[in-house]
Amino acid sequence: MKTLIIGTRGSALALAQATIVSDLLIAKHPDLCVERRIIKTIGDERLDIDLTNPGDLGKGLFTKQLEDALFSREIDLAVHSLKDLPVELPAGLVLGAIPERADFADVLVSKHAGGIAGLPAGATVATSSHRRECLLEYLRPGLRTSAIRGNVPTRLKKLAEDPALDALVLAKAGLDRLGHHIVPDGLLVTVETGMLPAPGQGALGLECREGDEETLHVLEAIHHEDTARCVHAERALLLALGGGCASPVAAHATLINNKVVLRSMIFGEAS
Repeated sequence: MKTLIIGTRGSALALAQATIVSDLLIAKHPDLCVERRIIKTIGDERLDIDLTNPGDLGKGLFTKQLEDALFSREIDLAVHSLKDLPVELPAGLVLGAIPERADFADVLVSKHAGGIAGLPAGATVATSSHRRECLLEYLRPGLRTSAIRGNVPTRLKKLAEDPALDALVLAKAGLDRLGHHIVPDGLLVTVETGMLPAPGQGALGLECREGDEETLHVLEAIHHEDTARCVHAERALLLALGGGCASPVAAHATLINNKVVLRSMIFGEAS
C-alpha cells in the first residue's frame, strides 16, 4: 500500500485523534504515506439536534457520512471515538482495529473547587449526554442540567462566559488529547471516579471495508487486543439492551486474571 486515506470529522478533537492514528501507523510502517480527509457529518452540521434525545437521527449522527465515504472508496479508514460509533455496523464494514485505550474517566470542569461534591445546591451542569444527566442526578440529587452543543473548546468557552452555568462534564481522554491548556483560566478540572463512563469511552474505533485485506493488514500492527476485549464487552451489553450511543447506559470492563470483568449502571428516563 502506497497511500492510506484516513477519514475524520473536522473538529479539533477528531483531527487530534486522526493524527494519533496516523502517527501510530507510520511508527509501525515507516514507508506508509498517510493522507487525512475531512468529512462533515450530520451531527457537525445540525447543531439544533438535542443529543440527549436525538430521535431517529441519533443512529449514525456522527458516523454515517464517514461510512458513506468508505463505501464510495473516497477513504480507506474512518477514525471514530468508539463511544459515538453505533454497536451495529452497516453490512460490508468492520472494525479493523482498536488501538490501546486512553483514560476512560469523565472530568468535571467547574467554576467551583471540589468536583461534583463541591458544587453548590441547585448548580447547573452543562452536558449533551443522557447518561451524564442520570449520573449527576444519582450522585447529587437536585443539580440542574443544561444541554450544550459544539466542540470541546466551544463548550469550554460557553462555560467560562455564561454566568448561568456552574460546570461542564467532558471525557478526560478528549481533554488529554487536546491538551489542558485549552481550559480557560479560572476553571478547575476534577476527575470524577464515581461517574461510570459510556461504553467504549476513551477508545478509538478504526472502521474499514470488510475484505479490504491490504488496509486490515496495515491496521493489525496497532490493534490492542486487551482493549478490544474490554470494549467489545461494553458494546455487547449496549447491544443486548437494544440501546444506542445516546442511551443512558454506563459500562466499563477491565481484565482481571485474563477474565473480562464488567461494571455497569442502567438508567430509566432522566428525571
